[in-house]
Amino acid sequence: MKKSLILVGTQWGDEGKGKIVDYFSQKFEAVCRFQGGHNAGHTIYNEEEKFVLHLIPSGVFYDHVSCFIGQGVILSLDSLLEEIEQLESKGIKLEGKLRISRYCSLLLPIHAKVDQLREDKKNAIGTTRRGIGPAYEDKTARRSIKAFDLEDSELLEEKLKNLVDY
Repeated sequence: MKKSLILVGTQWGDEGKGKIVDYFSQKFEAVCRFQGGHNAGHTIYNEEEKFVLHLIPSGVFYDHVSCFIGQGVILSLDSLLEEIEQLESKGIKLEGKLRISRYCSLLLPIHAKVDQLREDKKNAIGTTRRGIGPAYEDKTARRSIKAFDLEDSELLEEKLKNLVDY
């Protein structure tokens, strides 16, 4: 039986999970991110090069490790593409290593705007203002745009109209 390790943070997200995941990644065949968004991140130094990752699991630096982004993740396509470009420009191969659930909810510009407007009020809770909370609200209410919605322009248009009407 293969071993599994589950790492869950319980201290508001700043307890060093990224370093722990990076340490253990070399000992496993897969690293999975199951929730969260690009609001958090970790910096990794690999052979004197600096990498800053927010979405892609740090197991990406090991050839034998498959990396998964699960459906519970709020996916910022801009952030994801920046990370892919950063990694590939420094010779890190992602083809065949990175799998992203088509059921991920997408972060939209409106999510960040709602987050920023809320944070500008007196009762701000101290978010990163990137829209993760409002995106999870849409996910929970079953009105979010999923990655697979990008495959069908008619469905995407309908879902966007419904979201705007809300």
